[in-house]
Amino acid sequence: MSAARVVVVLAAGMGTRMKSALPKVLHPMLGRSLLGHVLNASRAVRADHTVVVVGKAGGDRVTEHVTGIAPQASIALQPVMRGTGDAARVALNSLPDVEGTVVVLGADTPLLRPETVEQLAAEHEASGRAATVLTARVADPAGFGRIVRDRSGDVVGIVEHRDADPEQLRIDEINSGIYAFTIGPLRSALSRLTTDNDQGEEYLTDTLELLMADGHGIGAFVAADAAETLGCNDRAQFAGLRSLLRDRINTELMRAGVTMDDPASTWVDVTAVIEPDVTLRPGVQVEGATRIASGAVIGPDSTLVDTVVGENATVTRAHCVEAEVGPSASVGPYAYLRPAAVLLEGAKVGTFVEVKKSTVGEGAKVPHLTYAGDATIGAGANIGAGTIFANYDGVAKHPTDIGEAVFVGSNSVLVAPVAIGDGAYVAAGSAVAEDVPPGALGVARGRQHNSDGWVERRRAGTKSADAAKRAGSSD
Repeated sequence: MSAARVVVVLAAGMGTRMKSALPKVLHPMLGRSLLGHVLNASRAVRADHTVVVVGKAGGDRVTEHVTGIAPQASIALQPVMRGTGDAARVALNSLPDVEGTVVVLGADTPLLRPETVEQLAAEHEASGRAATVLTARVADPAGFGRIVRDRSGDVVGIVEHRDADPEQLRIDEINSGIYAFTIGPLRSALSRLTTDNDQGEEYLTDTLELLMADGHGIGAFVAADAAETLGCNDRAQFAGLRSLLRDRINTELMRAGVTMDDPASTWVDVTAVIEPDVTLRPGVQVEGATRIASGAVIGPDSTLVDTVVGENATVTRAHCVEAEVGPSASVGPYAYLRPAAVLLEGAKVGTFVEVKKSTVGEGAKVPHLTYAGDATIGAGANIGAGTIFANYDGVAKHPTDIGEAVFVGSNSVLVAPVAIGDGAYVAAGSAVAEDVPPGALGVARGRQHNSDGWVERRRAGTKSADAAKRAGSSD
């Protein structure tokens, strides 16, 4: 039987202290769920089998999530929550008869690095021991199990905080709850676990004592960064881990050539791609599969979700979702780019402009106070303030086609479907419901009529009437 590598992720708990209808492991954190971060870290092991253990409560949702992000993983159901030892047994029993190394991970440690998981597995396999514990050295070990070593440095036990004597309480090396085991000895130890404890559960940690009693050696691999081993039980701890992950992401980006004016207020998902010489101003959030090219300036106070930003573009106080901002294009301030909004090179979308499923051509301008939906705006066109693309008739959406170098006057309504030909003008205040030919002036408004003396006749005694009277008497 050839040796294999197995990863087991324990994801059966609901995380009741999160006080959420959403299973704890599915809570999103900077581009991935908690479980997603752990599964991503586990890929470094290059496992032959990856098993995610789920419980009955929330198990369907966790299973669906795993299928979407890690289709190569299998699911093992822990029908009754009998503890981490029982969960590990359920996982191994779901596999064919394999030997080799199994790495057991908790699903709520989003800061765990792939290289740490791989080093843990490699250290374990090189040592020839039955188990290797991932440990960390921390300034305040209160509440954690202490790693007890003998004079030669070998692990001789893990003592829980409540059971530790004064000397053991001074130990700063703690158990992370992450392990690498040799599968055969682990199966044997799991078969002998009992529920003789306060919680009436089978603890995976207890297998270490059984393995030592069998004469097996137990090793420890110390994490380079203690933060990697941190889990979360409630939303306060979740927020703390999120901040730590933000700091890690931002530090890596800044060292790669990204400028951040205020890293503490800048949030970037792990799934985003940001090139060198990008500047992120305060209050920026970069989410999902967003990509930002060199020279772009984002912010302040901007959110990009699954958005592509080209070289030397600027996005200021804007919200962009599934949009594309071309090279040297300009967005904002206070603009909203909705899905399928595309700005070509040098285009401008300005203040209080909303764009949906529309293309703004090269050098075209939509400067302010406009809604553009289901539109094509040609190169060099200028859309005046207050223009509305009336694309919805109450039943269906219709397109508007604006040609090259078109000028649309302020406060116009373009009633789709409609086309404005190349070089045409639309007079301010028009409600255009028919096509305007190339080079023509489209005027769609009533002729102005002035009723002389109306204010003095109909608004006598008002400030307006007094001003009109004075203006008339001075003529």
